[in-house]
Amino acid sequence: MTAIAVTVAGSDSGGGAGIQADLKTFSALGVYGASVVTALTAQNTRGVQGIHDVPADFVGQQIGSVFGDLAVAAVKIGMLSQAPVIAAVAEGLARHAPGCPVVLDPVMVATSGDRLLGDGAIDALQRLLLPRALVITPNLPEAAALLGEAVAADEAAMLDQGRRLLARGPGAVLMKGGHAGGAESVDLLVGADGGVLRLTGPRVATRNTHGTGCTLSAAIAAGLARGLPLAEAARAAKDYVSAAITAADRLSIGRGHGPVHHFHALWT
Repeated sequence: MTAIAVTVAGSDSGGGAGIQADLKTFSALGVYGASVVTALTAQNTRGVQGIHDVPADFVGQQIGSVFGDLAVAAVKIGMLSQAPVIAAVAEGLARHAPGCPVVLDPVMVATSGDRLLGDGAIDALQRLLLPRALVITPNLPEAAALLGEAVAADEAAMLDQGRRLLARGPGAVLMKGGHAGGAESVDLLVGADGGVLRLTGPRVATRNTHGTGCTLSAAIAAGLARGLPLAEAARAAKDYVSAAITAADRLSIGRGHGPVHHFHALWT
């Protein structure tokens, strides 16, 4: 049976992040991808020039259409810029996919530094979607914003913040350490059972990191759709993203922060 995953996220007109990155990731990892578009962005490698939110009722209609026909095995949630859209996604998943594993990437700021989350949306995200997620995948600034405190300065602080986010309802928290320093990029998967899985990859010197977070969460969803346990899906996703970043400079896309190479294993 064909593994199917759906991305619920915003569109990146430049193709490097959001819906476009998620669908590329699903395809690269052997999973059929469907989509629910939550926002349109006028965006390229240099920044976000505009955001046009999709009406909340139409977001709900897309969810009904996808789940009413396709046997979705995993959901990745990305950019949800407005509280009404967050509510529509929560209601739609509760109605159509109550048992489907959800990977929630709490996207707040683009690689370019542009803010993607509207006023009041952080509270709605925490109340309505964190408890529904099998795993959330915040980077260090996002974890700090969710907790209302400073960015974690070391692994001990990352672990502490991950455990406190875990107490807010998700099944697990993947604290992404890409914004930290050091020769390795270290992520910590903090589980509800108290276990911690340390995932490492080489820190690559490149400016082409656009869509990294979207790609990682989509890769985890792809692994879950294929039946992998969460820890195995996270480890495979980390390896995939590390390779995609390493190969990013083989592409020449735009004049700003270019995308990672989603098809590094397929293109010659």
